[in-house]
Amino acid sequence: MGVSLGFHIVFASIGVGLPLLLLIVEGLWLRNRDPDWKLLARRWSKAFGILFAVGAVSGTVLSFELGLLWPGFMGYAGGIIGLPFSMEGFAFFVEAIFVGLYLYGWELLSPLAHWLCTIPLVISGAASAWFVVTANAWMNSPTGFRLDHGRVTDVHPLEAIFNPGTPIETTHVMISAYLVTGFAVAAIYAVGILRRRGGTVYRKGLLVGMLLGSICAPLQVITGDMNARWVADHQPAKLAAMEGQFRTESGAPLRIGGWPNLASRNTDFAIEIPAGLSFLAYGNFNAVVKGLDSFNPGSTPDPRPVHLAFDVMVGIGFLLLGLAAWFFWLLWRRRRVPEWPLLLRATAAAGVLGFVAVEAGWMVTEIGRQPWIIYGVVRTAAAITPAPGLLWSFWISTAIYVALGTTCAALLLRLAGATRSGLAEAPETEP
Repeated sequence: MGVSLGFHIVFASIGVGLPLLLLIVEGLWLRNRDPDWKLLARRWSKAFGILFAVGAVSGTVLSFELGLLWPGFMGYAGGIIGLPFSMEGFAFFVEAIFVGLYLYGWELLSPLAHWLCTIPLVISGAASAWFVVTANAWMNSPTGFRLDHGRVTDVHPLEAIFNPGTPIETTHVMISAYLVTGFAVAAIYAVGILRRRGGTVYRKGLLVGMLLGSICAPLQVITGDMNARWVADHQPAKLAAMEGQFRTESGAPLRIGGWPNLASRNTDFAIEIPAGLSFLAYGNFNAVVKGLDSFNPGSTPDPRPVHLAFDVMVGIGFLLLGLAAWFFWLLWRRRRVPEWPLLLRATAAAGVLGFVAVEAGWMVTEIGRQPWIIYGVVRTAAAITPAPGLLWSFWISTAIYVALGTTCAALLLRLAGATRSGLAEAPETEP
């Protein structure tokens, strides 16, 4: 399940973010009839078609895995969170319809009607992700039901969807999708400029990608802080694992880096900021932060992967924020898209780092909830299938993902080659 989610989240993020960029660049073409914007929209629409197809396949695999790998979970929670999954299906169908209209309607629809197709793409793509994330938020903050001798009764699906964790988790995840898509697009054009390609089209592609990523970067830091404060109040064991906090203490330090040592019950090699964790989590330098020692053995997550993934996610988030500030400071000073090689190389790296941060964030969310699949209600061990032979299905599904990823990369590289040929024949315009 972890491999499936790790593969699918890349395409799900792009499926949320890229329609917004299509809406922007095609709207700019309708407004000023600059052919560069139309060229970007047409090229991105072809890439979107490829990525949408691969994302649909990997998402379908995940839906089957929910039933096959987690019968205990679905038997317990299916009646509670069935509504958001059903709504996600409707959102996906709407998206699929307008993907077809958009991809094949360039010559068949009027320019305005074609651009209007991007609006339901933006809405349905975001809605699809939002409904799925509400289900995960419910797993972290289960509400909307009552337990009667171990049986689920008195189910309220809307209460389950709008559980206490939904506002924070959905906002954080949605912004991350726009963030990584913006930096991924900017990275592609940064590499193109470094290779001395493309003229104004590449500069405009770099600018619009950086614009989306830069707007989302500070928002992501803010929502990340809000999310961590929510975890401190509702999942203190996860907070302790995230921060490598083994002992309960007042004025707990904020640990940057380091490796949690289970034997010594200490986070080795960490940079400690005195009372920093107490202040960030509770707004009080003297606040008491629960450590892993406050919980029963076997009821806390392993702090090693959680702390490492958390530091990776936070570190990359601040790196992207710094890159955005650097880019727009140079843009303001020079009054044109900056093409300084060091900045372009950093932007190229940011395209990859954004997805690394997304993967790390989901590791924090899922591993940090352990040993619970439904926090405080059902343990993961009680929800997983007892069926034998799972190792074979793991290797087969992994091979399928490798084949899908390789095919997707080959198609995108082929499309990029065709793009370069088309741009080479296009006349250069003034920046």
